[in-house]
Amino acid sequence: MNLGGQIFELIDMRSFSNLWYWIGLAVLWSTTSHFVMGVPFDLVGRARRKGGQFLIDMNHLAQIKARRLRDVYARAGVWIIGGSAFVLTILAVTGFYYGVEFAQAVFLLVLPMSFVGAMRIRLAYKIEHEDILDEALCRALTRHRFGIQVIGMISVFLTSIWGMYQNMNIGVLG
Repeated sequence: MNLGGQIFELIDMRSFSNLWYWIGLAVLWSTTSHFVMGVPFDLVGRARRKGGQFLIDMNHLAQIKARRLRDVYARAGVWIIGGSAFVLTILAVTGFYYGVEFAQAVFLLVLPMSFVGAMRIRLAYKIEHEDILDEALCRALTRHRFGIQVIGMISVFLTSIWGMYQNMNIGVLG
């Protein structure tokens, strides 16, 4: 067997039976639920409990992130949404119509993140236009994090169900 064959045998290229895919999925959702609008959630907790400089830091960081996100979407929002829809469509067709497991795996990572992105944009506009600060900002970031966690739980559940189905299906056929 040549070196390339040995490498591909060592590293399972099927996505749903690959440990690295599941580690990546866990890291993706852990990181996404920790950094809410770019603000580390432990800072939100400290700002709520201790106030003072932590509250000021959280306000400034959330305002900066919201303004940056709003500016990006004001300039290129249509292109970002169109490109995202194009990529999601290509992944869905390639994965589920043509049966490419890698495209299915990427689609199951990217689709829920598009919902998180839409929530993030909505919160950014709300922070900018309603001038949300202090305790109201803590509540908004906490609600936003809860929404992310709900999407994450549903996503991980559906991905694991689909992954088990794929592994059982290929196990029977292979």
